[in-house]
Amino acid sequence: MDLPQPVIELNDLTLRRFHGEADLPELHRVIDESLEHLRPWMAWVADHNPASTAGFLSRRAERWAAGTEFSYAIVLDGAIVGLCDLFRREETPGGGWEIGYWLHPAVTGRGLATRAVRALVEQAFALPGTAYVEIVHDPANRASGAVPARLGFTEHGRRPAERLAPAETGEDRIWRLTRPSATAPATP
Repeated sequence: MDLPQPVIELNDLTLRRFHGEADLPELHRVIDESLEHLRPWMAWVADHNPASTAGFLSRRAERWAAGTEFSYAIVLDGAIVGLCDLFRREETPGGGWEIGYWLHPAVTGRGLATRAVRALVEQAFALPGTAYVEIVHDPANRASGAVPARLGFTEHGRRPAERLAPAETGEDRIWRLTRPSATAPATP
């Protein structure tokens, strides 16, 4: 089975697979420090506790080996500052992958999410059978929407969504980037 790289070096930024329980204290602390920043958009923070973080980490190796979800710690200057995922859902059929991401509020606005997502797009298109990559977010979350816009994704559609987090509007905005065609003419 083809899998993405477990470690992706991006100069001062590193994306790496989680190291299970070894990452628990640091990841839990980063989530704790980011709760108010994440709470409007991510329903899972309502149940954040050491056990939920441990449960998340315990499932990473199994999902990686199964080829269904590839979770990376976003590491800056040796410290975890966020997370990014490359995964499949029922809503992404036909050779599609979805990317999710979040950052500690102290490092937002520096292009880190854009760099991490660009790297995951490259990993996705290196996997056989990948036709497209999607990013799905609430339209009111403008910071999340800025990332796919910067990377050349186009809006693919919108769909109703259950409001699970306080700031959600009840709609998902879907951005899509399709695999570049090997037969497309070169641009001047």
